[in-house]
Amino acid sequence: MLAAPSAPPAPRPEPTHCPAGEWRAHVEQAGGNRQYQLMKVRYRRQFVERWPSLASWYDEPLAERVGRLLGEPFHRPSFPVSFRARTYLIYLGLRGYATFDYPWLFAPGQLGIVDPAAALGIDLGTAQLVGDAVALGFNPNSARQAMHWSVSRIALHTGVFDVAAITEDHIAEALQAIRVFADHPDLERFYPSRAQFLDGAGKGWITHLHQLQVVLFHRGQLHTQPRKLMPSTKPPLALPPVMQAAADKWLAARRLTDAPSTVDKLELAVRVFGDWLAEHHPGITSFADVTRNHCLAWIAHIAEAPSGRPDGKPLGVMSRIQRISGLSQFFRDTAAWQYPDVPGHTLIGAGDAPKYVEKVPRFIPDHELDQLMPLIDALACPFQRAALLVARWSGARRDEIRRLPVDCLDRYPDGTARLRLSGRKTYKERVVPLHEDAARALQAVIDLRKDAPERPFTDERTGEEIRYLFMSHGKLLSGHYLFESPIQDACKAVGLVRPGGRGGSGRGTVTAHRFRHTVGTQLAERGAKLHTIMKVLGHTSVNMALVYAQISDQEVLRDYRAVLAPGVTIAGPAAEELRNGALPDASIDWLKTNFFKTELELGRCLRLPAEGPCECDLYLTCAKFVTTPEYAPRLRARREIERTLALDAATRGWDREVERHRCTSERIEKLLSDLGQPLDGPGDPPLRDPDAPRRGVCQLNGVTSSSVVTCVPR
Repeated sequence: MLAAPSAPPAPRPEPTHCPAGEWRAHVEQAGGNRQYQLMKVRYRRQFVERWPSLASWYDEPLAERVGRLLGEPFHRPSFPVSFRARTYLIYLGLRGYATFDYPWLFAPGQLGIVDPAAALGIDLGTAQLVGDAVALGFNPNSARQAMHWSVSRIALHTGVFDVAAITEDHIAEALQAIRVFADHPDLERFYPSRAQFLDGAGKGWITHLHQLQVVLFHRGQLHTQPRKLMPSTKPPLALPPVMQAAADKWLAARRLTDAPSTVDKLELAVRVFGDWLAEHHPGITSFADVTRNHCLAWIAHIAEAPSGRPDGKPLGVMSRIQRISGLSQFFRDTAAWQYPDVPGHTLIGAGDAPKYVEKVPRFIPDHELDQLMPLIDALACPFQRAALLVARWSGARRDEIRRLPVDCLDRYPDGTARLRLSGRKTYKERVVPLHEDAARALQAVIDLRKDAPERPFTDERTGEEIRYLFMSHGKLLSGHYLFESPIQDACKAVGLVRPGGRGGSGRGTVTAHRFRHTVGTQLAERGAKLHTIMKVLGHTSVNMALVYAQISDQEVLRDYRAVLAPGVTIAGPAAEELRNGALPDASIDWLKTNFFKTELELGRCLRLPAEGPCECDLYLTCAKFVTTPEYAPRLRARREIERTLALDAATRGWDREVERHRCTSERIEKLLSDLGQPLDGPGDPPLRDPDAPRRGVCQLNGVTSSSVVTCVPR
């Protein structure tokens, strides 16, 4: 009997047959009836007679080397010599006599490798891998299948039988081989079609390799964080050589600073433009020959040509803006960086892109929230429940929530929950208060994950090692699982759907991102400062937060009715004109459109743009000034300030200042009287320091003017 070593010998540089006696001893050791053993010996002899040099077998077409093709019966393969010698070939691989190309390892679909290896005393290390996978949350059966398939094929291809020696390059090579095999000219001799292969076996194999990658990463064996990438249908960037060199150099530079998704959009813009040039101007082989007229013709083309979508419609406005912006950035960057073979200046700019309507953020109405929140509270998955509740009460972006660290939650000194959010989009971390319902749900996930076995991930932007909260099976949970899937199910359960969608079942009207709009809108409606809205939502500019201050329909309606509705209580020089309907329709239309711009400290200014800019600061006597009972606390506070300043001026002997402040105080008293408000009221805001300057702000037609009034002797 032939002794079975614990590990195979080192792979030989050239494939070769094993001695006939060695194979015969192996067959006899494997057992079985005598007829079966003789059959195995005969199959090897036939194979060796057909290919005395094993290296010559590799030169045969894949179909002949595999032997049995799609749909053929087991006992009548097209090429029986190779097919019947398959167990012999696997023995050669396990013993180190040969290694095999991936197409031969992929084409048969099923290859028995693990059991023959065990019979030879070869430990592929899959048992420990399966245990590690189960500890990460994988199903034992799927983990066993994934580890057996992946490790055995990497071993037969590379000759590496020690699982601890598997590297990222080995896995990357196997993944690339699957993608290449999908385009093999003989693919349909083994699988029904390319599409069925990609959706079936190919997808399964990529999943197997991904599981192996996840396990090896958390064992500390691999350094690259695992990402599951399915075969891409995107065509490669193919330009004339000079243009290709410039595009590749530019994209490589952009990858140093931009997110991968951003680089993909930039690459898409250049690729689409290059395809158009190849079709309409094949003589252009360098970007230096491209003119502005070429770019404008391309812009007109993408606005009208079918985009390849199922409905055959052209690209939408936002897609066209992205394409034009990407090409514009290419010309701008290459000019600034002084690349050769480029125009050297910007050919198109923002003015050449179509205008995009800036839509008002869509907050979720209260009655829809009342329908959805009980279903979200009742979600069985703690990850989904916590993610959606945090989105509802924090206004955080979905990717910020998805990448929350395990230590993201603590408390303010008063006990209010506090959430730490990473600055993935703005590169600025922020801390926001969190509703107790969301805090409890988040704490439940933190308790569930505090003893998890995963290795920390390295944040690609900060370089910090982070133990993420929303993880399962050793990897981040997807945004689709955390947000889209449960919110769509909730919408369909309560009937918040629009017609259409996949399968005609309708699409939910609420998305998780609308929780962010809802938080911003509610903050604005309830009087939050712009700075607060910016801090909570992570905005970097005031204009972004101002959107929420302008979209509150109920607030605008309330303020509008307080001044312009019939029969309201108003005071001021413009009050009589409003009561009598003396304002023309054109003025009323302007006020309806620009009403939020008319607010002052103590009321509103109804001066129209046609009347020119306001030239005075004495708006209490201005013919266009009007105020409402809502401003009564401010009016009373201003009256007290004026009286205090009058007393101060009297002690200093400034008679003219005393008269001025007394007149202002009397005007305010008249306004309060006209409004039916008392001169003194409880709960009014505290008075300011009488020595502090007073600032008045007037906003007209989008232009802000301000002035500071200080007491000076006359």
